[in-house]
Amino acid sequence: MTHTPTTARNAFGDIAPALADYTDHVLFGDVWERPGLSPRDRSLITVASLIALYRTNELPFHLRKALDNGISRDELIEVITHLAFYSGWPTASSAVSIARRVFEEANA
Repeated sequence: MTHTPTTARNAFGDIAPALADYTDHVLFGDVWERPGLSPRDRSLITVASLIALYRTNELPFHLRKALDNGISRDELIEVITHLAFYSGWPTASSAVSIARRVFEEANA
């Protein structure tokens, strides 16, 4: 296994090195690099899924990744607003709070 610093390796590689390796090589290597969808589309799908499933722990990372993949702040807020009607007000409200923090940190 490689020991190059990555987000996964820095976050949990010390306690779960195999999980960090799978995250780096399988998830973000193989899955995210498949040609069927663009990185922008994958980010949009991932952010929407995390919001709908109330996965607030992973949401900040993927909101930043979505911005990096060309999704605008306005588009992300529109996703959150749209999902309020499908995944519920609490998921949207939590996502807005997280998005605000991410946008402030990213100056987006």
